[in-house]
Amino acid sequence: MGRNTRKRRSSMATKAIAASAALALGGGGLIWANFYASAHESNSAQNQTKATAAQIATINCPDVGQQLTKVPKSARRGVAKEVALLDRQVTDAYTRLASTRQAQAGDASYVDNAILSPLKSKRTATLDRIGINIKRAGGRAPQGLDQLAQCQGVPAEQPETNDGDGQDQNNDGQDQGQDQNNDGQDQDQGQGQDQGDGGQDQDQGNGGQAGNGPAADDFVDITQVQGSAQLGVGANGLPANGDSGSTGTFTTSCGTNENENRNSDNVIVAPGVSNGAQHQHDYVGNQANNAFASDQDLANGETTCENQGDASSYFWPVLRVQDGQDDIDANAPGGGQDGNVGTIVQASEAQLKFVGNKTSDVVAMPTALRIITGDAKAFVNGNANANANWSCTGFEDKVQLHDKLPICPEGSSVVRTSNFQSCWDGQNIDSANHRTHVAFVQADGTCANGFQAIPQLQVRLVYDVQAPQIQNGQVQNAFAVDSFPDQLHKAITDHNDFINFFDENTMNQMVECINSGQNCQ
Repeated sequence: MGRNTRKRRSSMATKAIAASAALALGGGGLIWANFYASAHESNSAQNQTKATAAQIATINCPDVGQQLTKVPKSARRGVAKEVALLDRQVTDAYTRLASTRQAQAGDASYVDNAILSPLKSKRTATLDRIGINIKRAGGRAPQGLDQLAQCQGVPAEQPETNDGDGQDQNNDGQDQGQDQNNDGQDQDQGQGQDQGDGGQDQDQGNGGQAGNGPAADDFVDITQVQGSAQLGVGANGLPANGDSGSTGTFTTSCGTNENENRNSDNVIVAPGVSNGAQHQHDYVGNQANNAFASDQDLANGETTCENQGDASSYFWPVLRVQDGQDDIDANAPGGGQDGNVGTIVQASEAQLKFVGNKTSDVVAMPTALRIITGDAKAFVNGNANANANWSCTGFEDKVQLHDKLPICPEGSSVVRTSNFQSCWDGQNIDSANHRTHVAFVQADGTCANGFQAIPQLQVRLVYDVQAPQIQNGQVQNAFAVDSFPDQLHKAITDHNDFINFFDENTMNQMVECINSGQNCQ
C-alpha cells in the first residue's frame, strides 16, 4: 500500500544526520558527487594522479521519461515501473562513484570501466524491456531508444559561459534560468561542509544540511531586485488568463493540509511505484492519493474541500526550513534518505482559484484529468517546462522570481504561485509524458492546434518562515522545497499537480460562473 507520512508534533532535539551523498535523477540527468584532492595533501605525482581522477564528479544520463511521448495506455504502468528502475540504476551507479574514490585515484579508467560501462549494460536491458512493453501493446518503440543507454562522466567544474543575453537572474526576477553552469553547478563554491567521512574531506559545495542545497547563491533579497513582473507570469513567459473573454472565477477552499497527509509518491508519473517522487508532497482535497490509487479510489476518496462536490487532488512538494532538526521522515525514503531534511512547514494560506480564458468561453474539464505544471527536474532538464514563481507578500505585483528563492523583509511572507496549463486536447485525460494533452495559451490568449480552453487553476501558497541569513557566503536558516536529490533544491524545480474529481454538477457550476463573469465559491 502507499504510505501517508504524517508529521508528528513530537520533540525533535537531535540534529539532522548528514544525508548520503547519493543524488539521483529519475530516468536520467545529472548526478553530483564532489571529489577533489584535499588541500592538505602535498603536490606529489601520486596526488596529481588523484586530482586528475577526481575530476569525474558527475554522471549525465539521457532523460528517458521525457522522450517517451507515444506509449499505448495499456503499457504505461509497466513503462513507468521500468523508468523507475532506471532511477535506481543511476542511483546505484552514483553510490558506487561516491564510495570508490581511492580506486579512482589510482586508475584513470576506473569510472568508465567499473561504473559507466556496467550502468550502460543495465540501462540497455531496461530500455529493451520498455520497447517490448510498447510493442506488445501495439505501439512502436521510439527510434534510437537503445542510444539512451549511454551515460557520461562530467567534470566537477564546468567552464562558465556568458553570452550577454540577460542571464543574470537578479536583474528583473523574470529571466529564465538558462545558464545552468552559473546557478550552483560549480561544485567548489566555498559553501561546502566537512561531512566527516572517515577523515577524507568531501566538499559538498552545495550548502544545506544534507549537502545538496540550498546554497547562499540560491537566495536573493527581494527588496534589491530591479524591475517588475506581472503576477502569474511563469518561467514560460505566458500571461495568466481571465482579464477578458470569460472573466469569472471559481474559488474552492480545501485547507492547508491540516491533516498532515503527505507521501513521496506521484500517482501521475509513477503509478504503482513507492517513493516515485523521491520527495514529499502536501495533499489537500482528495485524501486517497498515493502511488497505488486507482481512479475509482480517488472518485470515492474523502475530501478536505468545504464544497464536497470537489474531490479533486491538489498536491505540491513540501517546503522545509533547514533548522538542524529532524522531521518524522528523517530516515525515510523521500525524506532524509533522499536528501530532504529539516522541519516541514505547513502553508499559512493555500488559495485554489479557477479563472477563464482571455478570448473565449471555457469548457468543462473531464473527470480524472491530470495536469502537472512546472518541472521537478528543471535544474538539469532546462527551462522548457519550468513554471516556478516565487515572491513575497507586498511584492507579488512587482517581482516574480523563477530561479531564486526570496529573502522577504520583516512582516512579509514567502509566496509560491502556480498557474496551470489551460488548453486541453479535447480527448485525453493524460498523455505518455504527462505533457502533450494540455498546453498553455498562446501569446494572444488563444489555444492552439484545435485545443479547447478549460478553467485555469491558479494555486497560491503563503508561508510564514523566518528570513534566511547569509554570512560569509553561508546561508543560515535556509528554506526550500523538497526535490529530487540531484536537483539541489533549486527554486526553478518548483512544480504543482492536479487531478480533477469535481462532480459533474459542481464542474458545470464552475463553467457557468466563469463564462458569465461571476465570482463563485
